[in-house]
Amino acid sequence: MLLEYGDYQCPYCGAAHQIVNAIQAQAGDALGFVFRHFPMTTVHPLAEQAAEAAEAAGAQGKFWAMHETLFDNQQQLELPALLTYAHALGLDIDQFSSDIAEQRYAAKIADDFMSGVRSGVNGTPTFYINGVRHDGGWDFANLAAAIQSAAAAVVNL
Repeated sequence: MLLEYGDYQCPYCGAAHQIVNAIQAQAGDALGFVFRHFPMTTVHPLAEQAAEAAEAAGAQGKFWAMHETLFDNQQQLELPALLTYAHALGLDIDQFSSDIAEQRYAAKIADDFMSGVRSGVNGTPTFYINGVRHDGGWDFANLAAAIQSAAAAVVNL
């Protein structure tokens, strides 16, 4: 299981996103992946709104599609762009707009953030593999090796 605490506006998370996608493509269904929101709003003022957009899309069954779209378009996370993405994904725009305007998922995002704080997260991206923080490099070779090592350790229990 790979868990990432991330921020949609963070350029390092954008780079890590491509690596995680490549690892997932290689591992297939053998690797579970969880993304938790850790918007660092003091340096990324649009990150929380982007997280809201992902959750609002998730409420309509399109979390992962919006997740991909947000990382593919990190330089355009203002509300008009989010609405364009929602429209392109075929979402109910009225519901999506309402969810964002009312910050309907703020508590979920705050819960993710506080979970990260309690786990020692102080920057993004931060990865956990099978519940253990990965403090090594998150380039493809290092992250893939750490995941393989963790999987082997589980098999040998």
